[in-house]
Amino acid sequence: MRVAMIGSGYVGLVSGACFADFGHDVTCVDLDPGKIDRLNQGIMPIYEPGLAELVTGNAASGRLKFTTDLKTGIAGAEAIFIAVGTPSRRGDGHADLSYVYAAAREIAAAITGYTVIVTKSTVPVGTGDEVERVIREANPDAQFAVVSNPEFLREGAAIQDFKRPDRIVVGTEDMRARDVMTELYRPLFLNHSPILFTARRTAELIKYAANAFLATKITFINEIADLCEAVGADVQDVSRGIGLDNRIGSKFLHAGPGYGGSCFPKDTLALVKTAQDAGAPVRIVETVAAVNDQRKRAMAKKVIAAAGGDIRGKTVAVLGLTFKPNTDDMRDSPAIAVIQALQDAGATVRAFDPEGTEQAQLVLNNVDYTANPYDCLTGADVAVLVTEWDVFRALDMDRVKSVMKTPALVDLRNVYRPEEMARRGITYSSIGR
Repeated sequence: MRVAMIGSGYVGLVSGACFADFGHDVTCVDLDPGKIDRLNQGIMPIYEPGLAELVTGNAASGRLKFTTDLKTGIAGAEAIFIAVGTPSRRGDGHADLSYVYAAAREIAAAITGYTVIVTKSTVPVGTGDEVERVIREANPDAQFAVVSNPEFLREGAAIQDFKRPDRIVVGTEDMRARDVMTELYRPLFLNHSPILFTARRTAELIKYAANAFLATKITFINEIADLCEAVGADVQDVSRGIGLDNRIGSKFLHAGPGYGGSCFPKDTLALVKTAQDAGAPVRIVETVAAVNDQRKRAMAKKVIAAAGGDIRGKTVAVLGLTFKPNTDDMRDSPAIAVIQALQDAGATVRAFDPEGTEQAQLVLNNVDYTANPYDCLTGADVAVLVTEWDVFRALDMDRVKSVMKTPALVDLRNVYRPEEMARRGITYSSIGR
């Protein structure tokens, strides 16, 4: 099939490359000429394991192309995906849909023949209705259907998630569009990936409901971790104990400094705003968002306590900056709030991240970035492990102790065992233990 992907960011690029790998003819369109030039040179705009090989391989085969010319890019396409950003709108927290509607207007001016227009971006309920209205208004004679096809990609595992999904959700009541979407995803049927067809508004809500539920699980176990610290219990055992219940499941029950990234923060907020506007407030999600925001900055208090209660003039080594491992994404990372709180308290911050330094420099000021974890730790008064990259899972603790000014580690991901740290002579604190 001939497919066009409007937007070559995280979702658009991964989706486009995977569709091309299935054998479809894909053109990714982006307004940023610099990004397109780099992609045509095989230079990725994001870090995602396996993506560079997937893109360059399919580009070399001729199945994947990149352009800034939308009209050329969508010419002859049977399916056009809108995969542009929908960030939180400044001031009110609603999803900013300006990029979605701008793409819809450009598509309307260029389509010929029956075309399926697919919103891949995460959008509030009713967005598909408005996209349809925008296109119909701009091109009354156009033959098209607007479909919702939300993505469920985890950064760091996006290619695997696309090729072996838990489910494929398609929101449409147009039978012709349903046939197109079925053919588009047919290569996944070999993996028995279930495809769920729903009404368009239902599909739009599924994405938000899923992310809000996962954010709730994370926030729940984080609050249980606080309770564990207060009463002398172990949150990891609590997590295992409840996760073995099939009705609950073990995923997303790992205590930490709070969720971040490009999805959960903005999607929970957008769902809250949508529900409020509809007169059906989601009180649980409202609380989840508020508790998570408070938690990130509160983690700095653990670091200050480990430094003796006063961090002013002391050096803190921060291990890990991105919101999770295997990505360079700094959006709403807990590290941002932790570092800013430590700086507000008078600390000097030194940091190391395997992939996130370049992005971190865009959002953090007055941080000394190092080339490896041991340089980061050298001379530090206290260290804090924020992101559980593999490189931090087996640090040479004898070397850590020898290079630090004061061997004190705050482990916000519970990577290490308290008894082992005590044996090594390292002052150690973690989450919910």
